[in-house]
Amino acid sequence: MCRAVFEGGRWNWAELPADANQKLCPACQRMQERVPAGFLTLSGEFFQEHREEIINLIRNKEESEKAQHPLKRIMDIEEKGKEMVVTFTEIHLPRGIGEALSRAYEGNLDYQYTDGNSILRVRWHR
Repeated sequence: MCRAVFEGGRWNWAELPADANQKLCPACQRMQERVPAGFLTLSGEFFQEHREEIINLIRNKEESEKAQHPLKRIMDIEEKGKEMVVTFTEIHLPRGIGEALSRAYEGNLDYQYTDGNSILRVRWHR
């Protein structure tokens, strides 16, 4: 359990009240069920050559977002041939990271919403 607390109509990082009703937050539930809401696929020669730097950018962006929004998390980072696929617990973080990659390194960025806009697939190639 992540220790996020639902208060004031939203999830926050806070001390758990003694009389709290404990349950999994939506991000932990997605992780437990292995059902991502967002995907970021990275590919290309530039990506391969700058892999470490790009992964650091992704992790830093996640940490920054997660500090304010507990539901914005990376679920997994997986190698698939010459591509890397990063999965997320919600749809706004992969879009924000894709845009950050595009600003920092240019390249081709593509978004595809599926399943009634509840799943986002982002592709970045350079």
